[in-house]
Amino acid sequence: MSSVYYPDYLQLDKILGAQAPESKKAGNEAHDEMLFIIIHQAYELWFKQVLHEVGSVIDMFADENVDDNGGELNIAVHRLERVKTILDLLVQQMDVMETMTPLDFLDFRDLLRPASGFQSMQFKILEARLGLRMEARFGKQYYTSQLTPAHKAEIDALEKLPTLLELVNRWLERMPFLQAKYWDGKDGAFFDALETIYVNSLVKGEEGNAAMWRTIFKDGNAERKLSPAASRSALFIMLYRDEPIFQQAFRFMQSLLDIDAGMGSWRSRHVNMVHRMIGLRVGTGGSTGKAYLKGAMDSHFIFSEIADLSSFLFERKKLPALPATVKLAIGFRG
Repeated sequence: MSSVYYPDYLQLDKILGAQAPESKKAGNEAHDEMLFIIIHQAYELWFKQVLHEVGSVIDMFADENVDDNGGELNIAVHRLERVKTILDLLVQQMDVMETMTPLDFLDFRDLLRPASGFQSMQFKILEARLGLRMEARFGKQYYTSQLTPAHKAEIDALEKLPTLLELVNRWLERMPFLQAKYWDGKDGAFFDALETIYVNSLVKGEEGNAAMWRTIFKDGNAERKLSPAASRSALFIMLYRDEPIFQQAFRFMQSLLDIDAGMGSWRSRHVNMVHRMIGLRVGTGGSTGKAYLKGAMDSHFIFSEIADLSSFLFERKKLPALPATVKLAIGFRG
């Protein structure tokens, strides 16, 4: 039986020896540079764990045979909820960073150029794997400009891989319960009935939503990532989420929105921290600092089309009863 030694198992000699302050090398060590290094190393370790969790969920969905009735979807929900908890922790970690004052930061900031969090490969990979394509990025003209050629090639290669958002779209398109065979050929009539109920629920100022319904659930829009078929399935799950078979699918979609919210909170806190530390100065990597981060925060929500579907909900009491054929199909049977 092998004997595992705690420091060796965690490779603490490598981890605890990985802090090399630039100010110390320059002969005038800045006390807070150690804090700065450790906080960013901790971020990168947590990004690695997040990529581990997200990657496993992508693998589950990539074979296009997600076991909705078994444990696979439950595992996906559990792992994405873990990702959200980690993102919450990353936001809280800003509290420690902000014990460093702007003058403390200036003691070593110029020694960091051109290094910048803008060069965090793992965060760029995470965004790309979740579903943020290059054409949708804020400041895409210089998004990879600060990377090494090898890292730039790695980011470019991700554009050829399916994202979690794309795989979720396919998963929703495969949902069988809106197929004509369950509706005696009247599946379209059911969604027409939902549209009528929804349109009649609109109030003054919401008249344009009727056209949005047709675009999202019928005609489609080339700019949208969710197809009309996927959008119809997602809305069906949201409206009938109290049916046992849809509860886990609903939780899965909510976990995607939680991740978007968590990343948005992290970006928001990061914007405020950067403004507090450097004001309106440019970042060490050459970005516009606060202005760039604010633009990314506002435009980099990945699962916003799922969140948009809440616009098309209405009261439970107005929900049409499902036909017996559908009730039988979605029920749990021994």
